[in-house]
Amino acid sequence: MAEAFRLGYDMEELFAMTKIDRFFLYQIKRIIDMEERIKKSQWDLEVIQEAKALGFSDMEIAHLLGTEVEAVEAFRKDNSLYPVYKMVDTCAAEFASETPYYYGTYEDENESKQTGKEAVLVLGSGPIRIGQGIEFDYATVHTVKAIQEAGYEAIIINNNPETVSTDFQISDKLYFEPLTVEDVMHVIRQENPIGVIVQFGGQTALNLASDLEERGVKLLGTSLENMDRAENRDKFEQTLMALEIPQPEGKTATSVSEAVKIANGIGYPVLVRPSYVLGGRAMEIVYNEQDLLKYMDRAVKVNEKHPVLIDRYLTGKEIEVDAISDGETVVIPGIMEHIERAGVHSGDSIAVYPTQNISKALKQQLIDYTIRLAQGFEIIGLLNIQFVIHRNEIYVLEVNPRSSRTVPFLSKITGVNMANIATKAILGKSLKSQGFNTGCLPEPDMVSVKVPVFSFAKLRSVDITLGPEMKSTGEVMGRDYTLEKALFKGLIASGMKIPTHGSVLFTIADKDKEEAMQLAKRFHRIGYHLLATEGTAKAIQAENIPVTVVSKIGGESPNMLDVIEGGQVQYIINTLTKGKQVARDGFRIRREAVEHGIVCLTSIDTAEALLRVMELITFSAEAMGQTTSAKKGTLV
Repeated sequence: MAEAFRLGYDMEELFAMTKIDRFFLYQIKRIIDMEERIKKSQWDLEVIQEAKALGFSDMEIAHLLGTEVEAVEAFRKDNSLYPVYKMVDTCAAEFASETPYYYGTYEDENESKQTGKEAVLVLGSGPIRIGQGIEFDYATVHTVKAIQEAGYEAIIINNNPETVSTDFQISDKLYFEPLTVEDVMHVIRQENPIGVIVQFGGQTALNLASDLEERGVKLLGTSLENMDRAENRDKFEQTLMALEIPQPEGKTATSVSEAVKIANGIGYPVLVRPSYVLGGRAMEIVYNEQDLLKYMDRAVKVNEKHPVLIDRYLTGKEIEVDAISDGETVVIPGIMEHIERAGVHSGDSIAVYPTQNISKALKQQLIDYTIRLAQGFEIIGLLNIQFVIHRNEIYVLEVNPRSSRTVPFLSKITGVNMANIATKAILGKSLKSQGFNTGCLPEPDMVSVKVPVFSFAKLRSVDITLGPEMKSTGEVMGRDYTLEKALFKGLIASGMKIPTHGSVLFTIADKDKEEAMQLAKRFHRIGYHLLATEGTAKAIQAENIPVTVVSKIGGESPNMLDVIEGGQVQYIINTLTKGKQVARDGFRIRREAVEHGIVCLTSIDTAEALLRVMELITFSAEAMGQTTSAKKGTLV
């Protein structure tokens, strides 16, 4: 609509074409008209003032004037052009409203008054989206409580109305403002806090740190220099080399030709991703040069300011560790083991605590590396580390100098309020004075699993294949005294329906066939009927396991769509062919499975975890003289 107005269409033409209410068309046109006025304004104060009142950012005004954002900031400062803050009327003018809940606007009267008490400003994470969700809201709330316990006024900036942190009863003051440098600086000018905490608002808040420090803002906790050492690939490598901690071979590319050269030097497969991103956005495992060129063309705009990281892809068990540090003492509440091997984003993996398949020697090495990394990066507050164990060697994948999505999970199951403790450390209270010593806390008897929740049924165009880019929209927790029972609770809580009899359809990539045969044997053993596409069926028959061959989509009946739509399968195990873009047939199978309520698994590791649960159900039933086989019905 905006572009149509820019091209000269008038309102009545657009109303006739779209039937969009003229009120909304008018609002859009008002913005486009202002764009033209700014371009012609020659820095006219009245025009710039109107533009700010209409919601134009400094960055957009700079773009329209063909200048840098600093010039617009200086112009506003010279002319004392700043927003004031109004209190949100939570009673809709029916009663007098007194809430510490403010929004910025370019008017005259300022309703936000300083209390005279020393204040700490906490940046939230903004809108909840894939890669950054409720876990940061949780951390923000506990951070605020810790700030208040320490005797400071706690102020939050966040612009998501559905979170607990934006409830006006949580903080002493809440500014419902966008998380941009401009808006944060306006609040800092209004409140003059002793410092700002960025590490509990996820990557959104962390990405503001550099611009805030450039403008003279004091960052509390881990310094900007040390955050940058964790985020900047070259500095990260140098720090790990100094700490004598291995990482997968990798380099930074600032052009397509450089990316190709680096990938060929490292050897395929490689993991490619942009720097400074959340949720593994645009991260992929690439198996050959052709696919790398497609990735560079499709997913990123590589240049000096936006480099691409290229790492050797190591298969192996992924381990995740959260820790708290005050610069000296390093406390590790727990070490989590992922069910899915490296290559599936940690947010989409099933995480298990305590670890189930790690030797004492490796666990001690993980603890040692975590302590060295926390001290080496001079972390004050929280950090999250992703490790991979490849051929019995531990490698560091990444170090995040901030709160992570596993903080609520670990805090609940260990009883250690990580956000609260870390905030007190940031404010100067040592971990020792809080009763902690360096090392890993004792592990409980119970097993806890964090299981991701997906919204594939509602997101029609999304492929359900799991990979380095995060797709989950939430998570649940299962707890019990065995891994299988904890998994069962977690999978059920995540919304997965686990039929206890029926058929399994296998359609497996060549690279996964050997592993998949073990699954086929175990499904057959507990009474499931097997179906498979021709290539997979041959591999299953070679293991002397009975299997029904089904055709691919468009083939003779019965083909895959026939058995899915006819309700003849309860599970589908489908893995992708190495090095190829997602094929239309594979995508169609996975979407049909979701839309028919069939459990479809694209990771061998997840399928194995589910099978352990099903074996537990089956063998428990057999022990009680019942059965869950396809012939004798369902265990209730």
